[in-house]
Amino acid sequence: MNLHERTAWHVNGFLALGVALALFAWSAYGIYNKQIGSALPLGLFVLMLPGFFTVQPNEARVLVFLGRYTGSVRQEGFHFANPLALKKPVSLKVHNFTSEKLKVNDAMGNPIEIAAVVVWRVVDSAKALFAVENYKEFVAIQSETALRTLASRYPYDAPEGERSLRENPEEIAEELKREVQFRLEVAGVEVLEARLTHLAYAPEIAQAMLRRQQAKAVVAARRLIVEGAVGMVKEALEMLKSEGVVELDEERKAAMVNNLLVALVSENQAQPVLNAGTLYA
Repeated sequence: MNLHERTAWHVNGFLALGVALALFAWSAYGIYNKQIGSALPLGLFVLMLPGFFTVQPNEARVLVFLGRYTGSVRQEGFHFANPLALKKPVSLKVHNFTSEKLKVNDAMGNPIEIAAVVVWRVVDSAKALFAVENYKEFVAIQSETALRTLASRYPYDAPEGERSLRENPEEIAEELKREVQFRLEVAGVEVLEARLTHLAYAPEIAQAMLRRQQAKAVVAARRLIVEGAVGMVKEALEMLKSEGVVELDEERKAAMVNNLLVALVSENQAQPVLNAGTLYA
């Protein structure tokens, strides 16, 4: 059965209370005067009592009569509805679910630790109560399942230009939200936000992966230094030629390029060597 929330029949509780008190007064008057039939208004008064209920802010009451869903009441205040119906409360407040640190394999098979927070609320009280066994447990289980699924789609780290869990937090959060919302639609739950709260390599490979990241950073830095040094050497040779400072043959150009690159790329400060000539002409 495809249930959807609908508004149940109800009236203002204070109006119904006035009717109930009138029935009670009528019954009391009849009993006092020993009138026949005074038990009828008393019975109606007693029957009305279970029909009174209150709805707190951000709460809904789900009415079930003889095993059938008859509607929900969201309007806060004092109400009266079918006195024979069960009136089950459902919270409409915003909830947070924070997952445990889950150990999963990313898209490259590397074990990682990941956790997330999911902000949610009930938007369909009928689905929340009747479509799933326990909607709060359902949210927890499906959120963790969606997180595991998402973590297996992307690598922890990836080359530049490719999406990864570490480099694209906003895109990953949006996709996680969509994944969780798809799974919780059946329970009448709306996902307001979903975001990673923890992301790290598993302890057994953390040190190895840290060394790999450091090596990649060193290689990238070296590449940048070399590219800059080559550009500077090229500019120096072009300036010497254009200014007519000195004419260099190919051998001297090669030696100059070698010296400049060594000086620019070396990690240690270059030590100049002065050529003072020779003792013999």
